[in-house]
Amino acid sequence: MSRQLIDDCFRPGQEFLLHEEAIALLQARMMPVTGTEVLPLAAASGRVIAAAAVARSPVPAHTNSAVDGYAVTQATLAAAPKGAGTQLPIAGRSAAGHPFGGLVPPQKAVRIFTGGVLPDGTDTVVMQEDTDLPAGPDGGVLIHGIPKAGANVRKAGEDVAAGEVLLEAGQVIRPQDLAGLASIGLGEVACFKRLRVAVVSTGDEVVAPGTRALRPGEVYDANASLLQALAASAGCDVKHLGILPDRPDAVRDTLARAAREFDVILTSGGASRGEEDHIAACIAALGTRHFWQVQVKPGRPMMLGQIGDVAVVGLPGNPVAVFVCFLMYVWPMLRRLGGTLWPEPRRFLMPADFEFPNRKVGRREFWRGMMRLGPAGDWRVGKFERDGSGLISSLRAADCLIDIPEDVHAIRSGDPVAVIPFSEFGIVR
Repeated sequence: MSRQLIDDCFRPGQEFLLHEEAIALLQARMMPVTGTEVLPLAAASGRVIAAAAVARSPVPAHTNSAVDGYAVTQATLAAAPKGAGTQLPIAGRSAAGHPFGGLVPPQKAVRIFTGGVLPDGTDTVVMQEDTDLPAGPDGGVLIHGIPKAGANVRKAGEDVAAGEVLLEAGQVIRPQDLAGLASIGLGEVACFKRLRVAVVSTGDEVVAPGTRALRPGEVYDANASLLQALAASAGCDVKHLGILPDRPDAVRDTLARAAREFDVILTSGGASRGEEDHIAACIAALGTRHFWQVQVKPGRPMMLGQIGDVAVVGLPGNPVAVFVCFLMYVWPMLRRLGGTLWPEPRRFLMPADFEFPNRKVGRREFWRGMMRLGPAGDWRVGKFERDGSGLISSLRAADCLIDIPEDVHAIRSGDPVAVIPFSEFGIVR
């Protein structure tokens, strides 16, 4: 069963929000809203685990050899006369899946192979390279040197102890996690279902790309493709519901239908109080709606609301503002609604490879940046020269955001700045 959103969970409580205040509000009020399903491991990569994965038995299950060689007791080797080595009779063999049976007699060795169970009565494995068979296998093995006790031995449970939690509920299953889950014997795993997201475009001036040439005053719908790809990178199943005309009845009918079929509705543009912005009015009529004034650049105006248990996010209209606001607020929100823990992106300090004097303070800014190697081989970050929020070229050139706090007056070349690589959001080069 899915859980419901808190009633009126997007009410900000104040007219203007700082970036950290907006994040804190979303982080406190978002919760998973999807149901669960059981998937085979082969289909679980990238999904969100819905229940803790606990090892019922240790990994490895048995103490075994890390190399090909001979299993012995270190005490036997230490007690042997010093000189030309220690020669021991071979009592048998232990291979992976074919252990030596019984207890190894004192003063004897067992031929062992990588992964073979360490026989009872032995505690050390001598590497094959440190031995000779001067009289053939039937004449015993000659061991050179004295390895440390426990050398070349993998202890039972040294990777995973019985009862250990491999993954907590809410973690994303990575390829290496699949190996861990398989190692504890799991063939399938309970995961949260993918969040269902609808993308809605509006406006009589908006034209679907690839359909026809633009007329005066028209624009191609760049935001729909951007939002679909970004929501998919957040692990969602996404559907574009088309471009809605500037008619309240068409907008209202589409939103009402979407609220019955999806978990989240994303729109771009129409996040203002203009008389042609029917999205806002229709959301208010169907549910609840709040205008957020977040003190960030690019961005600031956003609309958030609910139609029943369906979250609705109205993003700005300019593509750069859509991109930045999505990454900072919508991406972690979608991940949390889809079952993950809140995924705050990591910041990495890098020297600035640019100058920005006399900056206006009081708002958080996210600049488009390009990470590159400096002349000394150190990583530095450059800034896209122009700041226009309609410049899609700046998004294509960038591989990170530069996070500038509200109180920074100026940036000088070499100053450390916080960098958020796009890879933090699953966007890779």
